[in-house]
Amino acid sequence: MSQEQEARQEPEATRRDSDSTESSHANRGWWNRNADDYQIEHGTFLGDDRFVWGPEGLDEVEAELLGPPESLKDLDVLEIGAGAAQCSRWLTRQGARPVALDLSHRQLQHALRIGDDVPLVEADAGALPFRDGSFDLACSAYGAIPFVADPVRVFREVRRVLRPGGRWVFSVTHPIRWAFPDEPGPEGLSVASSYFDRTPYVEQDEQGRAMYVEHHRTVGDRVRDVVAGGFRLVDLVEPEWPAWNTQEWGGWSPLRGNLIPGSAIFVCVRD
Repeated sequence: MSQEQEARQEPEATRRDSDSTESSHANRGWWNRNADDYQIEHGTFLGDDRFVWGPEGLDEVEAELLGPPESLKDLDVLEIGAGAAQCSRWLTRQGARPVALDLSHRQLQHALRIGDDVPLVEADAGALPFRDGSFDLACSAYGAIPFVADPVRVFREVRRVLRPGGRWVFSVTHPIRWAFPDEPGPEGLSVASSYFDRTPYVEQDEQGRAMYVEHHRTVGDRVRDVVAGGFRLVDLVEPEWPAWNTQEWGGWSPLRGNLIPGSAIFVCVRD
C-alpha cells in the first residue's frame, strides 16, 4: 500500500452532530480496535488493581470520593466504562462486590487477562441490564460519560439501578479543555475555539462514517444533566497536578496541569 493510500485511510477529524446510535457504534468499534494499545501505553500507570480517577493520578485511596475504604465492605458497586476493571479490582480488595461494565468486548478481555475475580458485563451505559435498586454505589473513571450523546439518559439509568442514598461518582475531561488544542506542550495553552460550542468531536472515514465520537458539555451543562438525571450534586472536584507525576497522557501534561484543570469529578447522591 502506498503512503498516499495509507494517508487516505487516516480518519478525518471534524466537529459535527452525532446521535446516540452513531456514537455508541463508533466508540464500541474504536475501543475494540484500540484496547490493546491503550493497555500497553497506560497499563503501568493504571496498575492492575488501583482506582485512579484520571491522568493527574488522583487515587481513591487518598480522595475517598466513594467514602472511606472501610465503608465499602459488603457494598454492591457498579463500575461503568470499566475498561480492564482496574477500579473494580481495587474495590474487591476493600471487600466490596463490584460489577465491571463496558461497551468494549476487547477491553473486557483485558480484564479477564489480568484476573477473573470481578464479574464482567458487556453493555451500553444507556441501557443497564440490571434490576431497579441493585447497587449501593456507582462509579466511572473517564468511562462512558464523555462518549455518550445523551448523558441524562445514562444518569437516569444509573439512578434506577441505585438504592436510595447511593452515590454516583464520575470523572470526565474538564469542560474548559475543549477551548484549548488537545496538545500537551505550549501550543495547548492558547484558546483555539469557543468553550460554548457543544458540537461533538468526530473522527470519520472517507464515507463520513464516524469512527470515534466525543461529546462536549459545559460545566453548567454537566450540573444540569446531573439534576435532570435525578441526582443531588454534593461535590465537584478539580484535581491539581501533583509534583510526582511527570508523565504526559495525550493532551494532559505537567505543563498544562499546573495552569488549567484537566479533569472534573462529579460526586452525586440519589436521595
